[in-house]
Amino acid sequence: QVQLLESGGGVVEAGGSLRLSCLVSASIFSINRFGWYRQDPGKQREMVALITASGSTDYADSVKDRFTISRDDLKNTVYLQMNSLKPEDTAVYYCDAELSGTGWRYWGQGTQVTVSS
Repeated sequence: QVQLLESGGGVVEAGGSLRLSCLVSASIFSINRFGWYRQDPGKQREMVALITASGSTDYADSVKDRFTISRDDLKNTVYLQMNSLKPEDTAVYYCDAELSGTGWRYWGQGTQVTVSS
């Protein structure tokens, strides 16, 4: 069982920055891939950023050059640095982990990000 705990959400003005954190209960080395996703009410959950065990990253086109995903293996934490935030970035952000070997996926409870115009 892997538990993920997101934090760092809040309300920020357009153009501002936030850093989300995802604390992982299991050894970070047992995780094949981490992801940040977001969901607005009435919309599908969408991928925001991914980072693999080897450090490769991938981003949604809408956040490229503004968001950065990273991991701190010593702290068992994955981060999402969000800069130049826009009102359309408003959503609940979820951390996701894919377990190595089994491919099972785990989700956090989500953290709300609201960007005011």
